[in-house]
Amino acid sequence: MTFLDLPQILSAAGTVRLPGSKSISNRVLLLSALADGETEVRDLLASDDTERMLDALKTLGVGVTHLGGDNWRIGGCGGRFPIRQAELFLGNAGTAFRPLTAALALAGGDYVLKGVARMHERPIGDLVDGLRQLGADITYLENDGYPPLHLKPAAIHSGGVVRVRGDVSSQFLTGLLMALPLTGVEATVEVVGELISKPYIEITLATMKRFGVVVEREGRQRFRVPAGSRYVSPGTIYVEGDASSASYFLALGAIGGGPVRVEGVGRDSIQGDVRFAEALARMGAVIEMGANWIEARAPSGGLTAIDLDCNHIPDAAMTLATAALFARGTTTLRNIASWRVKETDRIAAMAIELRKLGAEVEEGADFIRVTPALLKPAVIDTYDDHRMAMCFSLAACGTPVRINDPRCVAKTFPDYFGALASVTREAPVISIDGPSASGKGTVAARVAAALGFHYLDSGALYRLTALAAQRAGVAWDDEAGVAAVAAGLDVIFTETSVRLAGEEVGDAIRTEEISAGASRVAALPAVRTALLFRQRAFNRAPGLVADGRDMGSVVFPRSILKVFLTASPEARAERRYKQLMEKGLSANLNDLLLDLRQRDERDSRRSVAPLQQGVDALLLDTTPLSIEQAVGQVLAWSESALQ
Repeated sequence: MTFLDLPQILSAAGTVRLPGSKSISNRVLLLSALADGETEVRDLLASDDTERMLDALKTLGVGVTHLGGDNWRIGGCGGRFPIRQAELFLGNAGTAFRPLTAALALAGGDYVLKGVARMHERPIGDLVDGLRQLGADITYLENDGYPPLHLKPAAIHSGGVVRVRGDVSSQFLTGLLMALPLTGVEATVEVVGELISKPYIEITLATMKRFGVVVEREGRQRFRVPAGSRYVSPGTIYVEGDASSASYFLALGAIGGGPVRVEGVGRDSIQGDVRFAEALARMGAVIEMGANWIEARAPSGGLTAIDLDCNHIPDAAMTLATAALFARGTTTLRNIASWRVKETDRIAAMAIELRKLGAEVEEGADFIRVTPALLKPAVIDTYDDHRMAMCFSLAACGTPVRINDPRCVAKTFPDYFGALASVTREAPVISIDGPSASGKGTVAARVAAALGFHYLDSGALYRLTALAAQRAGVAWDDEAGVAAVAAGLDVIFTETSVRLAGEEVGDAIRTEEISAGASRVAALPAVRTALLFRQRAFNRAPGLVADGRDMGSVVFPRSILKVFLTASPEARAERRYKQLMEKGLSANLNDLLLDLRQRDERDSRRSVAPLQQGVDALLLDTTPLSIEQAVGQVLAWSESALQ
């Protein structure tokens, strides 16, 4: 599994240009295909969901031309797709699957619609029931109420009222409304129960109007599509920036200081998720807004908890759950039952991952309640859900986090993590690498103390893992067990001390038994992966000085200062000899020199992260220097790097 390690974010400020809205993009693509005439679509979102829709339209014979950048030309087919028999694979794209199901069921033709395993677990029965009331011929190919589906030409019933549930997904009503003009007859849709995710219906109605179809309505319960309605191309149409994606950066500004501005949505947006800014304001954030931009900054006293009905911002409300980690009090988000049937069961998934960070979480059928606590580093699973990955990136404002499968953000925001990095400042790292006995540990510890930074002695971590596993009763060959121990190491380093769970263990990790154990656990891939994150988790405010053999090249490649600290083999052997003699241990200078030379040879030739000076590392040869002089030089370099 791929992962992305995010260091602790110290502050956030800047401007982000949002990608196009997923919801608007796929609505515009489908209506462009169903309309009379060609439509030039500008600022279309480039994502997995839109790729699924574009692929489907091509398979159906629709003329699709890429004009460069985020611009496309779609040749309308006047409500009748040229290809009358096809099998479509739509991945996990609900904004493609549900509307296409409705359109293909009423447009005539023989079609099979499939998706990934999770899509086959997402309910579609209420939409199918509504379409069958109109005369659609739809068969479930596996489980009743769920995809995959087989669609055959419909026998359209004229007039009458179609009833559809509104309390599972607004995409069912959206699909029906967008497909009804294809019948040519008057039709009325009546919503049974409470309509959730209401703002997305407003997007649907506004987009249909742009293509010439005006839906008459009685509140949010009855919608009438007049007889003879047909889609006509508006010529050129622009896609708004994604308001749901705006929520992450607005929350970032409210947590990380700000100001953070998003461009592409504002007070004139047709998307309901722009009201996320109102929720942030209720938490105390300072919000400013223009026609096409929104800006957020942190309040002087920090955020406070809220109790909110989230029906009006169902997707953006997820961001409030992670923002709650930084608010005083307990935040309750209500009326979010739709989270259960999204890319994953988002209520359950959010609860699991928030607890990993240390929060207290209560979940119900349609609510989640979050009480913050002191955040701790955590490995976040994303469940192939783009919003899980983006939401939990905000936790880095309080602690380092690892995001598993970060590429899932491609569903709506392929460059999300690049945009995040562009407006954030992370805790700085000074990495000091070098051969054994070069003095790097002493220099690093003293530099850290002088700067007030944290200190990492990376070379001790495998020994500490072996000791901690032994004390926990975990066998050294139990890869999963030892990896779990490694991930949770409670370690504090200073120049003269190594503390494990508060206990001094400097001597305990140097025994022959623990040395042997360190060699055994170091050979376990899962342990090495866990310790990579554990090392990176040391990078938190105000900063870190790390010493080892691959700190600058592998563990902290974005270090603001990289030092390769070395000395002649003879000088290092003499230093080691004096250390051993001062401890009352016998030693032979020639043997020490031979051992160091052999170790240098092994370290420089190893296949993984060989010991060598990186092209961006400053060389510090300490052979003629005292410890004080070496420390002084690194501090001088640090002062310049930190400016």
